[in-house]
Amino acid sequence: MSAFESLFKKPAIPPSNTKKRKLEPPIESPNDRYKANRVELNGKGKARNAAVEDAPDDDVDMDGNENFTAEADEDIEDEEGGRFFGGGITQREKEILDFMEDEDDQGPEKIDLHYLRKLALNFEKKITKNAEMRAKFEDDPSKFMESEAELDVEIKNLAILAEHPELYEEFANMGCLGSLVGLLSHENTDIAIAVVQIIGELTDDEVEADPEQWNVLVNTMIDAQLLDMLTQNLERLKEDNDEDRNGIYHTLSVFENLASQQAVSERVVKETKILGWLLERIKVKESPVSQNKQYAAEILSIFVQSSAENRKRLIEIDGVDVLLQLLSPYRKRDPAKGGEEEELFENMFDALICLADEKEGKEKLVEAEGVELCLIMLREGKMSKGRALRLVDHACSGLYGGVVCEQLVEAQGLKTLFGSFMKKQDSQVTEHLLGIFASLLRNLPADSAPRIRTLAKFVEKDYEKLVKIMSLRDDYSRRVSAADKEVAAERQQATEEEIEEREDEWDLRRLDSGLFCFQILDQIVSWLVAEDDGARKRAAELLGKSKKSLEDVKATLVEQLDGLDESTEEGRGTKEMLTALASCL
Repeated sequence: MSAFESLFKKPAIPPSNTKKRKLEPPIESPNDRYKANRVELNGKGKARNAAVEDAPDDDVDMDGNENFTAEADEDIEDEEGGRFFGGGITQREKEILDFMEDEDDQGPEKIDLHYLRKLALNFEKKITKNAEMRAKFEDDPSKFMESEAELDVEIKNLAILAEHPELYEEFANMGCLGSLVGLLSHENTDIAIAVVQIIGELTDDEVEADPEQWNVLVNTMIDAQLLDMLTQNLERLKEDNDEDRNGIYHTLSVFENLASQQAVSERVVKETKILGWLLERIKVKESPVSQNKQYAAEILSIFVQSSAENRKRLIEIDGVDVLLQLLSPYRKRDPAKGGEEEELFENMFDALICLADEKEGKEKLVEAEGVELCLIMLREGKMSKGRALRLVDHACSGLYGGVVCEQLVEAQGLKTLFGSFMKKQDSQVTEHLLGIFASLLRNLPADSAPRIRTLAKFVEKDYEKLVKIMSLRDDYSRRVSAADKEVAAERQQATEEEIEEREDEWDLRRLDSGLFCFQILDQIVSWLVAEDDGARKRAAELLGKSKKSLEDVKATLVEQLDGLDESTEEGRGTKEMLTALASCL
């Protein structure tokens, strides 16, 4: 970077989206500094006095001139040294300030198509002028310094469009978005960073743009090679200086905006190497963890949450193995609370859990000894314990969870899981444990050693696990029944239109009461009753104490059948399982 380029280095402006992670602001913002200077220049503050070291002329008798007062100041013209008594500005600066005040007096300019055309024209002119000056005075940066500053101002002026997304399409039609994207490769990285910030503002989710306006803007920029330019900038910016570090942060913010739409998110991952860059970034060892490292993990998590295709691509580049290695140090120690490291830790777990939902992710988890790591965390971890349990739950679930279930039993995981289950736990831990038990009963092959060992755990010590399961069922049954009564009463008084509008609300209320856990409990009971006569007898006895029967368990399975989505492979597999269990009851 040349000495000239350093003249344009300014503190980065924090992103406008308050919902996102914010870049830490500078101690004194440029805006504050500008306001302070303008007050002084307009004479509204104290005038700058001559310093003691500013010696008077020899022919002026300062001691004998007692009347050298403010009246004398008025006789001194600005041309003759106004820097002492005229506020410290030149005639040119005074004209600029007068012009700015006149503009303020005229009121805000109407932001319409006419304004947009003028804005676009000025923007294109500054690009052309800067390119010409750079080509002409390639070896003398001072000669194109002014054109660079003017271009920087015009780029920042485009921020006004974020308040008027109705102009996005017209701005795209003018070809200006292509010019804007092209500046990402500008020789001066400060210009490129300014462009990234503007693109971030225009695509921010707080901009009140409808989907069509947002798509026109984003697709036009992508067609102009936005994705390649952004990734190239990530590679050329270095984090050993503040400006480039802030530039990387703002570039990641743009990727976060693009990931908000699944189709665009998948295109970003498919057409760039952003996932690989993010993995490499979070592998960098840092103490303390920097904001950019944490943000890289957050963006990685966002990409894989939004799309199964993105998850598969991350798995293909060994994402499961890398994340397990990065999480391994937390098997016995906790990240520093309330800082970047804690958020990094959570985002890495979130990303890994998403990968474990895919068939390929489950296989990689077993291959990389991820099940064993999770069991160590369950036994010895603190903050990692709950995340590891959630990871095992997701990895065991679904049609392809059998490979993880078998490894869990082989790695002596049953003792750890059932030991935790028999202790008093919060509702979230209980939910994950029940999910794992249901997955084991569903996915372990019939008559296999792992399945027999699992069933034995439910039978041992006079069915104490089954007794606790039935106790939990009674508790959840009461909560769900209370919610059902409330919903039924409201449904009876509602009109047909209100019923249609409130269906989702009522479903959420039932789920909040514990419906999901209640359904999982009845699946577990059904499996045990179907496979063990002793369990059937004990379950019937325990149900009878609450004036219930196995028919009530069957009714829960039938209700689950009614709400299944049979268009997916998972839905069809679940239907087959529930139908078989219901027939056994």
